[in-house]
Amino acid sequence: MIKPAFPLDEAFRLNTLRALNLLDTPPEERFDRLTRMARRMFGVTTALVSLVDENRQWFKSKQGLSDTETPRDISFCGHAILADTPLVIPDALADPRFFDNPLVTGPPHVRFYAGCPLHATNGSKLGTLCIFDPEPRAFGAEDIQLLSDLAAIVEQEISTYQMATVDELTRLYNRRGFLNQAQPALDLARDKKAPCSLVFFDLDKFKAINDRFGHAEGDKALLAFADQMRRSFRDADILARLGGDEFVALLLDCPDGLAQTIVDRLRTALDRRNQFTGSGYPIVCSFGIIHIALDASAPIEALLSRADVLMYENKRNRKAAEFVH
Repeated sequence: MIKPAFPLDEAFRLNTLRALNLLDTPPEERFDRLTRMARRMFGVTTALVSLVDENRQWFKSKQGLSDTETPRDISFCGHAILADTPLVIPDALADPRFFDNPLVTGPPHVRFYAGCPLHATNGSKLGTLCIFDPEPRAFGAEDIQLLSDLAAIVEQEISTYQMATVDELTRLYNRRGFLNQAQPALDLARDKKAPCSLVFFDLDKFKAINDRFGHAEGDKALLAFADQMRRSFRDADILARLGGDEFVALLLDCPDGLAQTIVDRLRTALDRRNQFTGSGYPIVCSFGIIHIALDASAPIEALLSRADVLMYENKRNRKAAEFVH
């Protein structure tokens, strides 16, 4: 048996998956309707909407299977999310990756498998719409297209979840998505005694950009700042636009001084952008950094408030210094 590898964007992918708040939720008719359709259309014993978490695949919808999850390292879907096209296994016993897989040699005795990757709106592969059967079979181009069409409908349903947690403009988390993702991540970091930092950003003179150049140009400024955040922070850091021109980053497993180093890198990138874009306005930010004590018990909302206060103190101090000079 060959265990599935991890996608190159694994940390980002897991952040996206968990922010959706789909894992470990009750069955829903809108997903069950699609797995029933898939099972009936292809005449297979089992159809699933499978979400691939860190160590397991969990089934948001299942037809023909009693299990709610299986380990990721024996999953077919773990392999399926590594490609952009559907994974089709006509006969698992003839495939070196799966012939001795426990799901093949024991219940549910998978011989035929087809799984189409399910994408979030940011491109992350969350899992699959998959079908399987204890009998081998051929699966032609028309079958693959039909499975892909059903998977696209599943993706549309998932996007309704994502729209509630992701900022429509920048595709960073919104406030709800950030809180959903940050609090459990922070709790886990505290359990592991891993240092964390929180950075609160506010764009300087953003109202002036909107007033002088229009809201479309203001949106471009927000997009440019969000893009530089992605480039400057680490893949596992949790980034969000809280609203308006306010942004935040939670840095997990963050040694002392690293947050400041990353913020400096972001500001340098913005300075470079301001020099060469010729947009007519600079993108400048104020920020507040708080380091979260290992034994701290404050909820993420309280930490946000502290970082917000510190950011405004830094903004006022800088304005005062500019006035003097």
